[in-house]
Amino acid sequence: MDQGQISRYHSLDFFARQVVEGFITGRHRSPFHGFSAEFSDYRHYNTGESTRHVDWRLYGRTDRLYVKQFEDETNLRCQLVIDRSSSMLFPIGRQGDVEQPNKLTFAVYAAAVLVELLHRQRDAFGLTLISDGIDLNTPCRSNAVHQRYLLGELDSLLQPVDADKRPLRGTSLADSLHLVAEQLHRRSLVVLFTDAFVRSDEQEALFDALRHLRHNKHEVVLFHTFDLSHELNLDYDSRPYRFIDLESGRSLRVQPSEVAEAYRREMHALQSNLQQRSLQYHIDYVPVDVEQGFHQVLLPFLLKRSKV
Repeated sequence: MDQGQISRYHSLDFFARQVVEGFITGRHRSPFHGFSAEFSDYRHYNTGESTRHVDWRLYGRTDRLYVKQFEDETNLRCQLVIDRSSSMLFPIGRQGDVEQPNKLTFAVYAAAVLVELLHRQRDAFGLTLISDGIDLNTPCRSNAVHQRYLLGELDSLLQPVDADKRPLRGTSLADSLHLVAEQLHRRSLVVLFTDAFVRSDEQEALFDALRHLRHNKHEVVLFHTFDLSHELNLDYDSRPYRFIDLESGRSLRVQPSEVAEAYRREMHALQSNLQQRSLQYHIDYVPVDVEQGFHQVLLPFLLKRSKV
């Protein structure tokens, strides 16, 4: 690993810790059971039990023995799944830039933050990378060595991509998710980051794959990751542009203002359908705009975790 990679790895680790600590501090006492071994209440000490959790300061003030009670901890298994197909590199030129991330960069940093949360909770976590198949699939573990390994794998996704040399990596999202469902042998919380860009005739296959995960008793959180202004709203200057399909390389020259209304209608229909079908299958659907920060991921994740 060269110096640049080491620097990025430490930046990713440091960023994740800072985001988590800031979030915890900002929420004061967390309302989420199992988030940490938090003090909850006092009870009277019973003769003969361990004095480990006796509050000696309170004893000094009251001359009575009280024991601290803590929130129950609920360990789980969480598989983080990131779509790394070429469409996730949009907007081009933002790879590795946490201040103005593209979709893949956002997913990588968000996953690193969740790994930090899970590690602090002593939950088990694994990582799966998908495109036109499964590119990486790790088991769920909770130790620090595994955390460092996953951060290293995530860091490798932040490498700047040369626009002229980037591979055209397609996606078989539905097929990949079926494989994920088959390879997870124990009930898990599956957290998926994807832009869900599939053709209209492929949408039903995607829903079948999501249903497969639920049929196998997995809980699912779908973070639908997109760039709202450019990708969903087609917010561009009034001049011709050449749009390139990042997965096939095909291009189309068009004036955005001439197609914006129809385009937005189509994208809204896609998002609405995805949301409705997720609700139907009891999947937590969370729309995520890459320009709006990581709170979009943290709070929904903790809410889901508190229910599992």
